[in-house]
Amino acid sequence: MKKKIKKRDKLIIVIALLFLVSGLLLGYSIMSIYGNFNKKQVETIKNPFVLNKFDLENAKVSSINIPAVDNNGKGVSTVLYVSVVPGSGKTLVDIDGLLFWADTQSSIRTAKEVAENITGSNLTGYDIIYHVQAEASLIGGPSAGAAITVATIAALENRELNDKVMITGTINHDGSIGPVSGIVEKASAAKEDGIEIFLVPLLQSQDTVYETKEYCRKFGLTEFCNTETIPKKVDVAQESGIQVKEVSSIQEALEYFYKENVIG
Repeated sequence: MKKKIKKRDKLIIVIALLFLVSGLLLGYSIMSIYGNFNKKQVETIKNPFVLNKFDLENAKVSSINIPAVDNNGKGVSTVLYVSVVPGSGKTLVDIDGLLFWADTQSSIRTAKEVAENITGSNLTGYDIIYHVQAEASLIGGPSAGAAITVATIAALENRELNDKVMITGTINHDGSIGPVSGIVEKASAAKEDGIEIFLVPLLQSQDTVYETKEYCRKFGLTEFCNTETIPKKVDVAQESGIQVKEVSSIQEALEYFYKENVIG
């Protein structure tokens, strides 16, 4: 009986050592690869969707914070990762957590076309991978179009984005940015995330919010009450406490997002 226990213990020790050695070798390999990237790129590559499937050495990567409104009407933000790797011109998307898949898919298609036109890139020899880190309750859709376009251009040009800037807006085929809803809620979420400049579509630095009030009146001995919705015009910057700038095109947005240094 004692011999069986000793053999089992030896087997466990051997297996543990093998796992330890494998882990050290993997860690060394990953760190060697990460040495060629800056901190922002390392955070992007660590995403499991990218790490295990593509050629890291030749990858161009970017990430951007995207504001949204959840299904409870609360402003939230999520992270979009974009990776450009050698391939055959495919567009690969991993956004299982988002609702309104068709709208988001359309935004990605337009964003890729606009990015290709602005950068003058030929993407037939590259795959672009989009991954959104989101909870199932997040509302996806066209309002992320401008952010997706900015991140795609940054990946193609191998440029670093200013992580203190956030944008909301749809993307049109000519690179212009279209209007969206929930501006105040998104701006408030940006403020909570430490964002300093919030970019909005043209004419949307002023927004309309709706307050509800209960109004009651008596008819004889009976009181009847109903809820009334009252529109209110607000200044987004004052309401959310964040600097708000209007942009009409992706080119204007890039002036806020791009830092001077180019990633080597």
